[in-house]
Order: sequence, then C-alpha cells, then structure tokens
Amino acid sequence: MDFVKVNGVSLAYRSWGPEDAPPVLLLHCRGADGSDWTGIAQRLAVGARPRRVYAPDLRGHGLSDWPGTYAYEAMRDDILGFLHALGVDRTDVVGHSLGGAVAYLLAQHAPGAVRRLVLEDVPAPMPLDPPRPPAPAPDTAPPFDWAMLLATDAQRNAPDPVWWDHMERITMPTLVIGGGTTSAIPQEQVALLASVLPDAHMVTVGGGHLVHEARPEEFLAVIVPFLDAPPDVTSRTPS
Repeated sequence: MDFVKVNGVSLAYRSWGPEDAPPVLLLHCRGADGSDWTGIAQRLAVGARPRRVYAPDLRGHGLSDWPGTYAYEAMRDDILGFLHALGVDRTDVVGHSLGGAVAYLLAQHAPGAVRRLVLEDVPAPMPLDPPRPPAPAPDTAPPFDWAMLLATDAQRNAPDPVWWDHMERITMPTLVIGGGTTSAIPQEQVALLASVLPDAHMVTVGGGHLVHEARPEEFLAVIVPFLDAPPDVTSRTPS
C-alpha cells in the first residue's frame, strides 16, 4: 500500500508492474476498495504487454480518508489529482459501477488524460424512478463510510443533467461491458450509455454485476485486446 495526498484527502493505492510500462488505472465499485482488482491487476502487470497498474481506494472507502463529503465530482477530482501526483499524464482507465461513473466524469472533464476507457456494467446517468429509498444503517460498521452510501444514492437518484449533456466529450475509444441478465443493473441502461458515446462499442460478458470477479478470464479476453490495440486513425482525438 502507498498513499498520496490530493484534493485535501489521503488516497491509498496499490500498484503492480514495471514502473516504465504503459499505465492503466482501475477504479472499483461502491463499497469495495482497490484490492477488489488484485487478480485482474496481477494479470495485466505481467501479460504479453506488461502494464503499470494502479488501483486506488476512492474517498470514503478502504484505507483512503473518509472526509464526509462524497460528490461524484469530488471523486473525479481526487483521481485527476492522483494521476498528476504520480506523474501520469495519460492512461487507460477501467471503471466498475461507481468507479465507472467516476471514470466517465474524468473522461468528460479531462479527455486528454484518458487514452482508452473501459466501463464495466455502468448505467446511463438517468434519474431513478422510483427513487432508491435511504438504506437502513447496518448493525456492524462496514469497510466504508456510511455517509458515502447515502450521498451517492442521492446523486444516483437525481444525477446532474450535465453528466448526460457532456457524454459527447468522451471521444476516446470506449469499451462498455455488460453483466447480462443476472446483473442488478438494467442492461438497457448500459446499452443506452454505449449508444451515446462517440466511439464506443458494447460487449456482454455476463456473470452479473461483478463481471471481472465472476468471469475474470472472459473479462480479460475482452479488455486486453482492446487496451493493446493500436490507435485507430478513424477515431476522434480529444483536443
């Protein structure tokens, strides 16, 4: 574990692979932490094309600070600061669920920082109808800040319309991975997200919402060729 102070919070992170290898950033789902990616990260770090892999704990999760404020935009700014602090100018980004929303906000806000984008079972930012009710407090302390759960539920119920309006800014090649019919995320919302991105295609791997955990071999078989592909001269390049 290493730590870096950015955007007023201390972020814990794990890293694998040669320091001079092409970077890839892995962003976990809500309630997890960077260790959730260990199996995938280890494979990416020693593959045919080794990579320098980074997996931070988002604020309010794991060993990162729990500051009490959990806007998606704050998490985005944390990750942008994280990349700057580590001297990573441009990276591939793989985000799962909440981490995927943070990833697409990063790609909207700083498109030059993201070379290729992978979104694992991430729904389009549409208001929930009916809204998700407040979750009851647990009997035992979870490994994340409960305030984070309540804050992200509120933004998931009523996402900022700007998130949707700025999808056209995500011009880098994007792979959208669906968890299939056993996922709790409506797959039509995942497909909708893929349909509005300028340079995206969707692949349904299956396995439910936790695609990379349930089907790691299939997940890697999809993302590795995508990340290793040469630049597509027909793809629009962010300015």
